[in-house]
Amino acid sequence: MIFQTADLCDKHDAVVRIVQPMFRSLGGKPAFSGRITTLKVFEDNTLVRATLETAGNGRVLVVDGGGSMRCALVGDQLGVLAVNNGWAGIVVYGCIRDSKAIGAMDVGVFALGTHPRKSVKKGVGDTDIVVTFGGVSFIPGEYLYADEDGVLVSTNALD
Repeated sequence: MIFQTADLCDKHDAVVRIVQPMFRSLGGKPAFSGRITTLKVFEDNTLVRATLETAGNGRVLVVDGGGSMRCALVGDQLGVLAVNNGWAGIVVYGCIRDSKAIGAMDVGVFALGTHPRKSVKKGVGDTDIVVTFGGVSFIPGEYLYADEDGVLVSTNALD
């Protein structure tokens, strides 16, 4: 689907939730959309890897990393998993690393920034729960649209 978030806002303003501007587009796809799958983790990317190892089927992984700027939750190896397993994109409320490599991959990646340090590996976190950041609640199964102008969330698919 080809879209622009500005046009979606114009057409569906009453039903979209707009995430506060905070993200950098770091993936090779500047625009992406799909059904939402969520994770809530803190400085631990074990569940991120486990989720990206599954079939994405065009979904978007929304990772609530608590806004931590102390380590990365996604790197190039996880980016390769996302591409190979059919994920449309990843939105990280936290940092990524290996941004040059991720920028060349056919996947959308939005994050707060970059950090060279890897995360810990304790396997702690929650899967497919409602997460809230940027003034928006991300509900598993709803739809996310992201491009150069921002990130939108909608209960239903938008045309």
